[in-house]
Amino acid sequence: MSADEVTDKEEIPRKKTPAEKSRENIVRIKRSGIASAMGIITGAISFYAIDPSLILGLQPYTIFALLIMIAGVVVQKHIFMILRLDPASLGWKGWFYQGFMTFAFWFITWTILLTSSPPA
Repeated sequence: MSADEVTDKEEIPRKKTPAEKSRENIVRIKRSGIASAMGIITGAISFYAIDPSLILGLQPYTIFALLIMIAGVVVQKHIFMILRLDPASLGWKGWFYQGFMTFAFWFITWTILLTSSPPA
């Protein structure tokens, strides 16, 4: 056997056991739940930090609300470390997904709160 054949055999991924698959699915569900919760929390913070009567299109206030949402994405990494959800295993696609989930829930929450508040 040559060295190339030995390295080919070593690179074959082994099948995951049902317990490993189950653990990975639970970790993914926890990550999605954290992203959703952070989106809802940052949406509420954006609503209470900025007077709803000032929200008229893209203003510095709306950029401030967007920065609050981005801070929520950053906080997620620390939450993952505390809960031992292995944030290092997330690639750029994983972090894009986490960021999008947070953005979507932030936007929905903030929009609902802005439309349900009485006009000033």
